[in-house]
Amino acid sequence: MHKHDVKGVLFDLDGTLADTAPDLVYALNLSLDDAGFSAQPLDTMRHAASHGSLFLVKTAIPDADEALQMSIQQGLLQHYGRINGQHSRLFDDLPELLTLLDQQGIPYGVVTNKPARFARPLVDKLGLTPHLKAMVSGDSTRHAKPHTAPMFLAAQQIAVPPEQILYLGDAERDLVAADNANMHGGVALWGYLSAADNPHLWPAKRHFEHGASLKQFFVE
Repeated sequence: MHKHDVKGVLFDLDGTLADTAPDLVYALNLSLDDAGFSAQPLDTMRHAASHGSLFLVKTAIPDADEALQMSIQQGLLQHYGRINGQHSRLFDDLPELLTLLDQQGIPYGVVTNKPARFARPLVDKLGLTPHLKAMVSGDSTRHAKPHTAPMFLAAQQIAVPPEQILYLGDAERDLVAADNANMHGGVALWGYLSAADNPHLWPAKRHFEHGASLKQFFVE
């Protein structure tokens, strides 16, 4: 895959475009505290931040019963709605990358499994809303990634054929979704990968170590 094969770029949100773990883990810890549990360190929970609120809770208290886990999940979501975006930021070199894409006339957008009630305010706080040509949330279609429905919707929004789109993600479902939609999959190795992940087995065309290497791809 060469940059000339890419006419549009789509990003996963949590762990790919933005470092949202500080807000998510903070909201988790507020809910854990409400229920009498100890706080979890950000560094040990960061890898879970791409996989949704219930996965965060199950990672924090794996031995708790399901009803309690779901109760703490609901508390997490309530706290997160209040603090969403306060401590989140774009990953290093990605603001410069987006500027470069603007300069090259390459449209870009977001495809996330995060519900719109959280994704859209977050994107707004990150200052991205005026620049995104696509904003597809987990509830924008009837299916979430790895289904192709949100991928094809985003392709329509940026008006680029799927086979000319680079989709960047930090979880296996992201690369499976890209492959299913006939997009170029790129692994964001700077994201929330765990020690158990093996991204070289994922169906990806390229692996990017950091934002700088992704930026360099569009300069070459």
